[in-house]
Amino acid sequence: MKDKPAPAIYIQLKNRITVPKGRGVMLRDVAYLIAAADIREQLDSILLLQPEQSDGNLILIDLLTIIPRIHELVPGADIQPIGEGRTIVQIEGPIEARKPSIALFMLVWLLLFFGSALTIMNFHADVSMQEVHVRIVEMLTGRRDEHPYVFQIAYSLGIGFGMVVFFNHLFKKKWNEEPTPLEVEMFLYQKNIDHYVVHEEYSKLEHRQGPSAKGGGTP
Repeated sequence: MKDKPAPAIYIQLKNRITVPKGRGVMLRDVAYLIAAADIREQLDSILLLQPEQSDGNLILIDLLTIIPRIHELVPGADIQPIGEGRTIVQIEGPIEARKPSIALFMLVWLLLFFGSALTIMNFHADVSMQEVHVRIVEMLTGRRDEHPYVFQIAYSLGIGFGMVVFFNHLFKKKWNEEPTPLEVEMFLYQKNIDHYVVHEEYSKLEHRQGPSAKGGGTP
């Protein structure tokens, strides 16, 4: 009688997850699994970590932590990892419902408004935009006007419209599904933070284990 073949388990770790404070981290929280139906529920309920206060609010879990836990439940399992081999777990405390501060909103709005306005005006002063407008109007109309207000108003409206088109956003409305430049920058910023967290967590792990630590290299 032939031995039963080892079950194949395909596992793909999520990039980053958030877990409420005080709750343990299960395998289903950090990974997508493809496995036989008779072991899938047991795999999902594997407790990988019970966060302690000393762990901080960011914890790194990698395949070197997960594979031994799976083998304890399913000895000899053929584990096939897909994608990144680590997950960043963010421990989130209870969120207190607070009313938004109108005064703080107005302060931030005023700072952004006047800061942007001064930036644009200083740029225009540096490149002599006033004289450029006068020359453009003179070329179009044949007469010199030191204060071409109509042209300047149209130019100002054009700047506002151009910003809306460039950022692909007006209040809560987006013109299409393409990410805005701000969303792209926030994505890259978060990605760099994740790389830094992974590097720091591996450095801490190597420091705790000493020179004999193996595996878990810096990304």
